[in-house]
Amino acid sequence: MTKHFFGDTGVLLGRSLRHITRSVDTIITTTIMPIAFMLLFVYVLGGAIDSGTDSYVSYLLPGILLITVASGIAYTAFRLFLDMRSGIFERFQSMPIARSSVLWAHVLTSLVANLISLAVVVLVALLMGFRSSAGPLAWLAVIGILILFTLALTWLAVIPGLTAKSADGAGAFSYPLILLPFISSAFVPTDSMPGPVRAFAEHQPVTSIVNAIRDLFAQQTVGADIWIALAWCLGLLVLAYAFAMVTYRRRIS
Repeated sequence: MTKHFFGDTGVLLGRSLRHITRSVDTIITTTIMPIAFMLLFVYVLGGAIDSGTDSYVSYLLPGILLITVASGIAYTAFRLFLDMRSGIFERFQSMPIARSSVLWAHVLTSLVANLISLAVVVLVALLMGFRSSAGPLAWLAVIGILILFTLALTWLAVIPGLTAKSADGAGAFSYPLILLPFISSAFVPTDSMPGPVRAFAEHQPVTSIVNAIRDLFAQQTVGADIWIALAWCLGLLVLAYAFAMVTYRRRIS
């Protein structure tokens, strides 16, 4: 059964990745907005923002990486919606394949596409002056956090992809996720925010994830933020996966 699942997922993953290679513009579109935000904040607004660091692009980058992921997962919902409308899901169900492999193929495609987008954003940040003293283990930890965050949001994107009534509705759910980093420590320290906004910013998942990645990039001692970040990512991943699978079973039953 396990071998059957992995084989089916591999075949369907190849199908989804071929769709990505035929529409590279989706990856380009995903990276344009985060890069535009980075250019805007560093070169236009950065001089007026006191981040407490010498390099604002280094302070900014963790939040931009999360925005990149939030922007990219909208395409997962959109592609799932198109597959549901085209009837391909019904065709797959008539074949002797593992049912969950269809969703896993979309999720892993999202992971690959988002990792490419994240690499492009980091390269642009390096050109803008981003520098990190992080060692290999710290970089691996950053990559691990981003992978968990991407998987969590992608499984969340599966739900509107399966239930949306229109293509616009399938992708629109990502807008609040893109805006969430703006009410966090991603762009400015939370100390500068008024009371209620600061309380929300300090206790929402983006702040702990951003702070953990920022400390890892700076090769600083990572405190409780990394454990809080991992708890948020894993908790959201488990809940999103469970709800996505329940939604999927209802849709195909």
